[in-house]
Amino acid sequence: MSTRTSALDAVVFGVDVQSGDVRGDAPSYALVVYDGEDVSRDVVTHRKLRRLIDDEEPAIVATDNMYELAADKDQLIHFLGSLPAGTKLVQVTGAEQPEPLSRVAKRHGIPYGKQPMKEAEAAARLAAHNVGHEVSAFTDTTTVKVSRGRSTGSGGWSEDRYTRRIHGSVRKRAREVESELEDANLEYDRDVREAYGGFANAVFTVETRPQDIPVSRNRSGDVRVEIERERRDGIEFHPLAKRRDHVVVGIDPGTTTAVAIVSLEGEVLDVWSSRTSDTADVIEWIVERGRPIVVAADVTPMPETVEKFRRSFDAAGWVPDSDLPVDEKQHRTREHPYDDDHQRDAMAAALYAVDAHEDQFERIAERIPPGIDRGEVTARVVAGEESVEAVLADLIEDDEPEEESTEHEPREPTEEERRIKDLEKQVERLQSHVGTLEDRLEEKDERIHELENNLSGARRQERKEVRRDREVSRLDRKADRLERERDEAREEVEALEGKVERMKALWKLDHSNFSDVSAEKEGLVPVKVIEKFTKGAIREADEQYGIAAGDVVHLRDASGAGRSTAELLAGFEPRVVLKEGGLSDVADEILFETEIPVGPADDVAMQEVDELAVAREDDVEAVIDDWHDRAEKRTRDRKAEMVDQLISEHRAGDNEV
Repeated sequence: MSTRTSALDAVVFGVDVQSGDVRGDAPSYALVVYDGEDVSRDVVTHRKLRRLIDDEEPAIVATDNMYELAADKDQLIHFLGSLPAGTKLVQVTGAEQPEPLSRVAKRHGIPYGKQPMKEAEAAARLAAHNVGHEVSAFTDTTTVKVSRGRSTGSGGWSEDRYTRRIHGSVRKRAREVESELEDANLEYDRDVREAYGGFANAVFTVETRPQDIPVSRNRSGDVRVEIERERRDGIEFHPLAKRRDHVVVGIDPGTTTAVAIVSLEGEVLDVWSSRTSDTADVIEWIVERGRPIVVAADVTPMPETVEKFRRSFDAAGWVPDSDLPVDEKQHRTREHPYDDDHQRDAMAAALYAVDAHEDQFERIAERIPPGIDRGEVTARVVAGEESVEAVLADLIEDDEPEEESTEHEPREPTEEERRIKDLEKQVERLQSHVGTLEDRLEEKDERIHELENNLSGARRQERKEVRRDREVSRLDRKADRLERERDEAREEVEALEGKVERMKALWKLDHSNFSDVSAEKEGLVPVKVIEKFTKGAIREADEQYGIAAGDVVHLRDASGAGRSTAELLAGFEPRVVLKEGGLSDVADEILFETEIPVGPADDVAMQEVDELAVAREDDVEAVIDDWHDRAEKRTRDRKAEMVDQLISEHRAGDNEV
């Protein structure tokens, strides 16, 4: 089986400069698009290349030199930041000290030519086979910033209300973003700058990539949402292909397939589970992380699915004497994190398999001389059932010549022979000293390994505590937010309950024929409120709560009414009209002629609830009585004026005669 996995199912762009220079004239590029089967070639400008990357979102943009795409480090970082979320920039010739492309292509059996199009194709094919290093300038931390979408500058008389509205919109959108992050179960830190009426901005630091965040960059009205990845201090290189050591694999098959990778020393390297992946996906995932020596299951006999994986890798199999109990699996995996029970079972199978082979692994390691790959020998002994001696004999070429048994007659050693003998003794002493130093070095290595294991355990515990603290902080923030919303809701409920009680009281007054009207409410009369003495206000009040004959009407602004408006109100035949402000002469005359009493609202004590009110019956009767008195005086005055006018007209007629 190949020791290098393939990315041939993904689209790869191979790029090389065709003409020009990115530091000078606008360059053109040889572009090869490779998807594992088909190859298409084109010559494009830098702008068109960027547009194609944005439109097609390839998995990899491959080149033999990353500075063919950017003139300097700043431009390169800008280029990396503009790539789609799922696109990598890969330098196939290495990291900080790249090799010639021709040498890399030859080493991996990839066709190569000196023409730019041939070099672009070689880069694409190499990257498709996971050769090269990913160029990275950003971490997996993303910042989501919710801020004002427009300035809160001078707004004249309405500046306070305008500013409050903008800050309120920012606070509302920030809470929506926070809710979306919590629904996605993402860890984040929130930093809020409060302002008049709400938030000036809110910054969420999320430990994931932008494509995994359920929030998009946008600007709408008063609010702007910006998403940025956190930059590294410099440029980093990450190899596409990981080192693949010999490992022990635990597999838990079923509807959800789980796989755990454990080193020969018992260190859990990776764990994974999926409901949708097929056998090929599982094999590819394992191949990317190591070469299995043992494939293990947590039940006996070995399930057929696990047996297929074992045969695929030509590995040894391991199963327990009886099915592993749940409590034993929980205890064995207690120091390692996992997402579900399937991952736990796969991890337990791998760890128990390592425990079962621990003595054998140690015996093999003790018999392996320096310079020989321990994993290769262990794999052939455990999986191939070969002896250690046979494997070592196969791996080590015996170049030692046979000793000649030619007899020589005794003779006196020469000076040169004595010198050689002295040197051989010196070599023996030095070799003995080297052996002693190697023993000391091995002891120190074991101590270092022990301390590294302790450090690894401490770091795992620290990460658990950090995750726990973050979860507690997130829940505290959520609890605070829910408490605020609860308090606001309670205040609103209390206000509405008070309003409902007042409305009930007014309703009872308006339906006094019902038996449930309390005696304490007798002597009060409902008042229908009209905001302005206009036709529209009169009709609106009639539509909302009705104006009937005999109602007490309160005009909050009695000025400005004409004849038709006064006639409209008179047509409802109210019992009395309580006014604020002065009536026009025309309106006053119409209401007087229709014998509708009119009086000042200030003479009546009223309690108002929105558009409805209640007044004392005695005050209303007093206003009506006062109007009648004024009406009688007004009638007498009019009659007196008519008599005076008749007398004047009569006298004027006599004088003419």
